[in-house]
Amino acid sequence: MHQALNLSGSSIKEIPNEVGKLIHLRHLNLEFCGELGSLPETMCDLCNLQSLDVAWCRSLRELPKAIGKLIKLRHLWINGSGVAFIPKGIERITCLRTLDKFIVCGGGENESKAANLRELKNLNHIGGSLEIRNLRGGVEDASDAAKAQLKNKKRLRCLLLAFDGEKTELQANEGSLIEALRPPSDLEDLTTYGYGGLDLPNWMMTLTRLQVLTLRYCENVEVLPPLGRLPNLESLELRSLKVRRLDAGFLGIEKDENGSINDGDIARVTAFPKLKKLEIWNLTEVEEGDGIERRSVGGEDATTTSISIMPQLRQSTIRNCPLLRELPDYVLAAPLQELHIRSCPNLRKRYEEEMGEDWQKISHIPNICFDDWVRKVECLSGKRTL
Repeated sequence: MHQALNLSGSSIKEIPNEVGKLIHLRHLNLEFCGELGSLPETMCDLCNLQSLDVAWCRSLRELPKAIGKLIKLRHLWINGSGVAFIPKGIERITCLRTLDKFIVCGGGENESKAANLRELKNLNHIGGSLEIRNLRGGVEDASDAAKAQLKNKKRLRCLLLAFDGEKTELQANEGSLIEALRPPSDLEDLTTYGYGGLDLPNWMMTLTRLQVLTLRYCENVEVLPPLGRLPNLESLELRSLKVRRLDAGFLGIEKDENGSINDGDIARVTAFPKLKKLEIWNLTEVEEGDGIERRSVGGEDATTTSISIMPQLRQSTIRNCPLLRELPDYVLAAPLQELHIRSCPNLRKRYEEEMGEDWQKISHIPNICFDDWVRKVECLSGKRTL
């Protein structure tokens, strides 16, 4: 009596119809079967199947259309495969624990066979990681997205929202769409890819347990929310945004009319208290860092340490920001161990070893990389490697 069948990495091109007779089968692993082109409908007779793995089956285009019959299925992995849509009926698999990828069908010949976002409504046991792809091409309005009720999937920890497809200058409906895709408050890792709206969703600042935030190709976003107030954020990547300033608003620090930090409790907070890694890529319009004139709290003898910014930052990468004239003060003051700067001519000129006017501001950092120039400090031996 076979309960598990592992064909992962094999050169099998098709699964015989007789597989449906293995009614005691609970686990079927077809991962990395790159030549596998189809799955038989008889697979849906596997009434005890609990896990199906077709990840990285690049030739596989479809799952069996009657997949909803697999009501005991707990884990379905399709990431890296050629699967173009999720079949209708997926909502009947209410005990599903793992669904690593949901591709929204954008019409065409598969539209009649494909599930839409609202079929995620009853799959509240989904946990771990979930990618939702083709949000631009496959969702007509925000109501479908709202019916998915992502916020009720309490076990979800990692979410990727990908707005794939052709983009015009401004996607007017994507603001309401992303608001409707509110994730659970316990989310730890969020990636937004290709979002075409002007504003990031309001719910982003409610994710107090978020540890990793990646914003890529959100090319109409000019102003960032006060991300510095996310108390558990450890890694932040900003790539290909329209942002011009990484200022007090980004840090989550209130300013008065003179551009100084307001007195009171707000001046005693820590911005980005747990951030360890900061990556800034392709912010081609960003010119300035914080631009904050820090005013002390407690009178004339007080120091400027009433507010702390990125006190745990260890690694920073800044790449292709041609207009950025200098590194923000909060980066220079951080306990950096690694600094990578590429395709930023103004920064290279300013901070280049010995020749740059502000080289001394970064010379204490053990590992520095400017384009093709690398300096590493071997901490144990005390030797420098160039």
